Amino acid sequence: MPSSLPIDPPSARSLTGVLPQLIGSLTGAADWFAPATSAIVIVADGLGRGNLAMRAAYARFLTERMSKRDAVRTVFPATTAVALTSLFTGTMPGQHGILGYRVRIPGTDLAPNQLTGWESDGLEPRTWQRVTPIFEREAATGRPCFVVSRPQYADTGFTRATVRGAEFIGAKSIDERLALAEALAAQHPGALIYVYIPELDVIGHAEGSESDRWSAELETLDATLRRWDRQLGTGIGAVLTADHGMVDVPAHRHVLLGEDDALVEGVEMIAGEPRMLHLYAEAGAADAVAARWRDSESERSWVLSRDEAIASGLFGPVDPEVAPRIGDVLVAARAAVAYYDDRLVDKKAQRMVGQHGSLTDQERIVPLVRLGAFA
Repeated sequence: MPSSLPIDPPSARSLTGVLPQLIGSLTGAADWFAPATSAIVIVADGLGRGNLAMRAAYARFLTERMSKRDAVRTVFPATTAVALTSLFTGTMPGQHGILGYRVRIPGTDLAPNQLTGWESDGLEPRTWQRVTPIFEREAATGRPCFVVSRPQYADTGFTRATVRGAEFIGAKSIDERLALAEALAAQHPGALIYVYIPELDVIGHAEGSESDRWSAELETLDATLRRWDRQLGTGIGAVLTADHGMVDVPAHRHVLLGEDDALVEGVEMIAGEPRMLHLYAEAGAADAVAARWRDSESERSWVLSRDEAIASGLFGPVDPEVAPRIGDVLVAARAAVAYYDDRLVDKKAQRMVGQHGSLTDQERIVPLVRLGAFA
């Protein structure tokens, strides 16, 4: 196992603890947050703590509100499907089974997109995602639970897999989503509310988190949250966090895997995402694949076998049913590189600038900014 593999300190707060702590704030039993009458969690997709610090001049309100302790570590891989599922279940990926952007269905030649592939590849929301969502459990006790997000996410397989039990309310703009969340919190004491803000992530992938457009969007979000916080009703607690941070990888830093590349020898399928590959090896070839990748890439990536990854605790406790979903070999970038299967006809993915998925602090440390009654 790579000796330099980063290990989370025992005291590190995890994204998996956010919803349980918010529920605790409603009962007076939270360690992280003050008591509240209703609780709102806002997820700004792609807003890592490092990204926020690098653009502090565009987010004066958020950075003023964020102390050194106001951070959590997202899970591994540091990608939206995995992190949001961990947020909504309070469990690690090895338990809930969502293990990457694309993951192979054991015994098949399918590696569905874990955000959008539920319908196209027949993933069953109640079984492929293996843990009862917190919203479903809380709603069963009579707690008002709401999701406020873009309308197009209302009835997706991922929504049903992760936030069933909550009432979904669609709103196109960030202002509308936040206003709805505040109104719901005021009208339903004891409510637990989730607000999703994907705008920064969309821009980051297209143009990079260091682009002018990303900075402008952050500045707009910061001003919106400042106004919203001022009008938030008495007793309502809110927290802003994220699912992952982002690393900008220019095209000249892409590692393109071609037909004659030795690194694809013995590899039956490449899944995951550009900064965290799941490599599924041909029968009997896993050790040779791992050795080739270590010889070639160990200076800029962590390369682990499935057994090493499980033993290291990267996925948390791994259920035996989940283990076969993990690649035979994992490649997690630590340098500013991204790996692409250049044999694919569709090259659209290679146009992405902002990337994430790996173990670096830039990708895994996200903010925990307190608003309203939590400030």
